[in-house]
Amino acid sequence: MSATTREQRILEIVQGTRAKQARFRDRQITTAHGAGGKASQSLIEGLLLPALHNDALAALGDAASVSVNGTALALTTDSYVVRPIRFPGGSIGELAVNGTVNDLAVSGARPLALTLSLVLEEGLPTAELRAEIDAIARAADAAGVQVIAGDTKVVERGHADSMYACTTGLGVVDPRARLSPRGLEPGDRIIVSGRVGEHGMAVMLARDEFALEAEIRSDTRSLWPAADALLEAAGADLHCMRDATRGGVASALNELARASSVAALVREADVPVAPAVAGAAELLGIDPMYIANEGKLVAFVAPASASGALDALRAVPGCEQAAEIGEVLREPPGMVLVDTAFGGRRVMDLLAGDPLPRIC
Repeated sequence: MSATTREQRILEIVQGTRAKQARFRDRQITTAHGAGGKASQSLIEGLLLPALHNDALAALGDAASVSVNGTALALTTDSYVVRPIRFPGGSIGELAVNGTVNDLAVSGARPLALTLSLVLEEGLPTAELRAEIDAIARAADAAGVQVIAGDTKVVERGHADSMYACTTGLGVVDPRARLSPRGLEPGDRIIVSGRVGEHGMAVMLARDEFALEAEIRSDTRSLWPAADALLEAAGADLHCMRDATRGGVASALNELARASSVAALVREADVPVAPAVAGAAELLGIDPMYIANEGKLVAFVAPASASGALDALRAVPGCEQAAEIGEVLREPPGMVLVDTAFGGRRVMDLLAGDPLPRIC
């Protein structure tokens, strides 16, 4: 059997396995079920979707769209359990705002308002709580949203890692947006809005669990300015955007390739990664493409508008390192392939475990 034939056979086996309906058979929940990989997929598609099925939920977008008196609104919700709650470049309060605002933004919706629910651990110093409320207020002001409702609960000492935050976001869908997780088309260019892996690595190093020191800061920020620039530059040629949080860019690409029944081909050498992130990831044996981001998006743009979209994105503060990293192919459907820096090609699958727990 030739190398080409063997490679094709392996791809067929992987493709066949991934095409099967996800089933939830685990006997107990682990941290892997919240990591955005295969365990998360089985939980969502094998348990949650069948029980709660409706068209809006089945789309598996970052936000769902509802129409109210002819106005298209977007709604999303999220929870934040990062440890430690403060880290270089950000904190749980900023994540709670930016993460939810970004789910709206990549759905083509201008963020309007948030609700905020806090779960506080008994013994949390009030100075730390005050600092996080201030961080929430600053992030909301920068993102142009207001926190208009909320709730607070307190749990016993040892039950909440200082605090958890849960947010729901409301936005109005931009008339320029024609976005869908199923909207990827062969030939689309894949664009990332900047260097990947900074948030997850910043949080990981802040735990002082490894003998590593590096100047790495979280990238947490609102993505609406980036989304707005892409919508203006590409219009209907912008087919999809995704916030590359849990599971990083790799998981986002896998989810969308599967939803659209297309393949994604990534050029590893073109993926922007800060030297400090690349070095730390190498030492820890982690691919930066799987590390979470809190201020980066992945966009899929038709070839005719890709260059203009990239130029527009690079003009947005925080997106100066935006890059085109690959393209959408027709075959093999549902899979992500990587042209490596060494000239080979490999499959980039969903993570099976959870290398970086509690980072968003």
